[in-house]
Amino acid sequence: MNTESEKKFPKRKVEVAVISDVHLGTYGCHAAELVKYLKSIKPETLVLNGDIIDIWQFSKSYFPKEHMQVIKQITGMIAKGVKIYYVTGNHDEMMRKFEGFELGSFKIVNKIVLNLEAGRAWIFHGDVFDVTMKHTKWIAKLGGQGYDLLIVFNRFINRILEKTGREKISLSKKIKDSVKGAVKHANNFELTAAEIGISNEYNYVVCGHIHKPEIREIKTDKGNITYLNSGDWVENLTALEYNNGEWNIYHYNDDKLAQNSKHEDEHKEELSTTELYANLLQEFLPLNYHANKKSPPEPIGKPGKKLFFGLF
Repeated sequence: MNTESEKKFPKRKVEVAVISDVHLGTYGCHAAELVKYLKSIKPETLVLNGDIIDIWQFSKSYFPKEHMQVIKQITGMIAKGVKIYYVTGNHDEMMRKFEGFELGSFKIVNKIVLNLEAGRAWIFHGDVFDVTMKHTKWIAKLGGQGYDLLIVFNRFINRILEKTGREKISLSKKIKDSVKGAVKHANNFELTAAEIGISNEYNYVVCGHIHKPEIREIKTDKGNITYLNSGDWVENLTALEYNNGEWNIYHYNDDKLAQNSKHEDEHKEELSTTELYANLLQEFLPLNYHANKKSPPEPIGKPGKKLFFGLF
């Protein structure tokens, strides 16, 4: 039976929702707002387009309840059969070694193509452009088949930088640190993504990484494509939503219904990180491991600290 709050604030049905650059585990993350957004929608497919957990800056001493609630909300969706793709980014690049991993309706990928009614959408984070921005023609020729090669190249460069004591490459940081060059960098990023998409005859190219929500048509001498960027949950608090053949940018700050909504579980006592972790094991893993007559893997490290069984 529905509660009064559920009647007053029904969940919006969304065919596809795309979020990126959440940066869980950092002080700038707006996790509480993201939880409200996730609770306000009922997506058929949810794409986590990179930098969801900020492993670069991940600190065991800072992962508050609100951040764990985001994980709980996502795993709750998986338990209900929502198709979820975790597209790897640069701040969670450690996940790339698990590319192809599946657990129920959850899958880790480096890129994904969704065949939508309005056309094919190619979705990837976009961080590989950091080391290849000046070689757009070369990238366009490589196209989708070369994307995984660029990821390997990007990781190789970052390992060298890390070993030499230099900071890893991050285009989003470059843009923030250089107001004068921000427009130029963003335009180059968008054009590069568009050229790759056009060369592969996609209708849409969907990125994250630069923290700049955008939907616009890009035309080149090779054709045209719709470029989309989901923005971030650090500054803009935005997402992309696809419904009835149309893409739109969702702005949490403009969604008074989500901001003011109340949910049944918000009135319950807040669980500790350890309790949340135990609940995730109980509600999610049995659906997959027990069905295959296997025992769930033992988590590595302290509960709530090593998420997803040692992946982080």
